[in-house]
Amino acid sequence: MKILHSLYGLIVLILFSLLLTGSLAVAAEETVCIQCHGGLDGHLGEPVAQWRTSVHAANGISCHDCHGGDPTDFEMAMSPERGFIGVPEYAGVPDFCGRCHVGVKEDYLASAHGQALEVGGPNCVTCHENHAIQLASIDLINENTCSMCHDYERAARVKNEISSTEASLTKLEASVAALHRVGIDTQRLKEELFASRNAFRRLFHTVNIEKIKSQTAQFDQDLSETKATISDYENRLGQRKLIGGVFVALLVLGGIVALLIRRTYQNKE
Repeated sequence: MKILHSLYGLIVLILFSLLLTGSLAVAAEETVCIQCHGGLDGHLGEPVAQWRTSVHAANGISCHDCHGGDPTDFEMAMSPERGFIGVPEYAGVPDFCGRCHVGVKEDYLASAHGQALEVGGPNCVTCHENHAIQLASIDLINENTCSMCHDYERAARVKNEISSTEASLTKLEASVAALHRVGIDTQRLKEELFASRNAFRRLFHTVNIEKIKSQTAQFDQDLSETKATISDYENRLGQRKLIGGVFVALLVLGGIVALLIRRTYQNKE
């Protein structure tokens, strides 16, 4: 299962890199989309203000990455000839977002949410919003949002099942970041955790309690292996610090002894 997580993570990384590269080719703040809509009032200008606060904006993903078109030409910005696809219909949102979020789309469409899409079931925007999209977290599972469609009890059970693993992921990511700051090569660990987090987030969208229970146990097992690797790094780092501290202490002690010897000779003279 860990291999599958890594493959999925690699695919997501590649897609994200391609998308990010394309976005950075035309700086988001310089696109004609931002320049035009940013100066408008009402519903035509709101998306820009909302987008500026989003995780998309933070990662250089701009209007044309989702809606298509030419972000360098005012006249052709919304031309189908330049790839403009506009705004999807309600039922078309999963396909629209699924161009990047491939795995999540698959799990969502197979879920009770996805199967109810044609009769008004929730789509991506219902939980994540459209332009003010924030970094996903389990806080998206909350009574206010979930109770718009049904009783919160089932959603609360889902959140309860995933909260421990989610906390473990967050703690391990912080540990890896700390190791990186002291100069340890953590690229492989970062890739493993990135893959695990993406695969784990896919699991949320199934909204299937039994599936979540069974697969969460496997995620916990995979994370225990990653935790062991991180602990090994931390132990070795601790040993290095201890050895370094002893070495410094010996140098200081040697300096003190040398100073005392020097003073002793000076007094004799």
